[in-house]
Amino acid sequence: MTATRRRLGRHATITVLAVIALACSSLLVAPAASAGAIAEYIHRHDHPLGSQIVKHERSQQQAAADDDASEPDGLEGIDVSGWQGEVDWQHWWEQGKRFAYVKATEGTGYTNPYFTQQYDGSYDVGMIRGAYHFALPDRSSGATQATYFVERGGEWSSDGKTLPGALDLEYNPYGATCYGKSQRAMRSWIADFHDTYHEITGRYPVIYTSASWWNTCVGDGHGFEDTVSMWVARYSDEVGEMPAGWDFHTFWQYTNHPIDQNVFNGSRAQLRALASGD
Repeated sequence: MTATRRRLGRHATITVLAVIALACSSLLVAPAASAGAIAEYIHRHDHPLGSQIVKHERSQQQAAADDDASEPDGLEGIDVSGWQGEVDWQHWWEQGKRFAYVKATEGTGYTNPYFTQQYDGSYDVGMIRGAYHFALPDRSSGATQATYFVERGGEWSSDGKTLPGALDLEYNPYGATCYGKSQRAMRSWIADFHDTYHEITGRYPVIYTSASWWNTCVGDGHGFEDTVSMWVARYSDEVGEMPAGWDFHTFWQYTNHPIDQNVFNGSRAQLRALASGD
């Protein structure tokens, strides 16, 4: 067990004891305090998929959230994080959404408190679903973060309804755009995550990113296009330029209104094949 996990274990014990103490002193206060603590935890540490791309690139794009652009062709889906809390999956199923990606982890210090409800709930309503990890490449190695992700929801199974885990790569929410790494160093970090995830699960991860961030921080000549499905972010009525190395997208996140919405570039049968590893 790593030092980080031991620290997390001690913090979890302290939190549980604090909640028990509150429950003993006031049954009315404890639930409110617990909800407040969860909300604060999410607010401080959870960066949803695309949140930094919206922040940095919205002025460069025609934001679909700001106009009446029609939904692009493809199989419809959504992605969620701790910010959505408990999701009404039946509602989104009735809206025609057939797949979902659920945030599991960020770096090696955050796990989504609503992951189980979101991940299991999407599955139970009939969606094909997967988990994603928000990368913080300056905090720890790719292998460390891949292992952290897998152990906290990012595992893959061959049930035909579980997509390979996705690696969310976007602008650094805490500092330098490329996390202080050269393109070569960033490629090495991604390869470390990519190879470790494959070693543990038998699948290669999906990569989520924008063309602008990827071309700035990673560049071309990496070879990931041979094994990785591309999930591109562009808030517009056209998917636009692909990140260097890919000729086409597998997923496209085209708006964050009223929730992050995506399309799969294919049929439901093809999405199930991706989930199954066929």
